[in-house]
Amino acid sequence: MARKEFIKLLESNILILDKLSDKLKKDPLVLSGYPRQQLSILVRLNMGGPARLKDIARREMVTAPNLCAAFRKLERDGLVSRRVDEDDRRNTWYAVTQAGQQIAVQAVDAMRAAIEKLFADLSREDEVALTVALKTINGILNKMELTNA
Repeated sequence: MARKEFIKLLESNILILDKLSDKLKKDPLVLSGYPRQQLSILVRLNMGGPARLKDIARREMVTAPNLCAAFRKLERDGLVSRRVDEDDRRNTWYAVTQAGQQIAVQAVDAMRAAIEKLFADLSREDEVALTVALKTINGILNKMELTNA
């Protein structure tokens, strides 16, 4: 019984978070002429470090060929660098440059401001309860990630 309730609650939370995410996406997030997908790539590379094109494509839920144009623009503009893996030449690693890092930080700041605006009317009591719950969830998910790594 508890497992079914857990799954239903998780499903419900995923749907609610998707709706909240859609509200965040309604605010135009275009910095220095870069669309949301390119900003997302910069932020992920800045937070997670160098990554292979196929891994980035999987996270962004697009095909690797569709990302190539975005990466060409980001690389041409000096925001990402590309390095072929010497051990496996089929792999190309992308990393954010210092200029890309600056834009990634701006994008994160803009996202945080949008989240703050979204939750501005939350009561202090609800904010505390939600914070405690999110800390618990994050702790459990981090344990899961380490266990399943």
